[in-house]
Amino acid sequence: MTTVTVSPKYQIVIPKEVRDSIGILPGQKVQMLTYRNRIELIPIRPMNKMKGFLKGLDTDVKRDKDRV
Repeated sequence: MTTVTVSPKYQIVIPKEVRDSIGILPGQKVQMLTYRNRIELIPIRPMNKMKGFLKGLDTDVKRDKDRV
């Protein structure tokens, strides 16, 4: 686990190993949310980079007989 320090301006630096592991680049936007007692940062990916990320996903879903 990596520890960071909050600056007097309430800023933090995302450690290099964390940035590299999830591919955060300078200027990239991240979504911040709180869940229970923690803060989560979620990188926002451009739509053109999302193409094909679900490739190989099984889309065969069992449906109720009254559903199309």
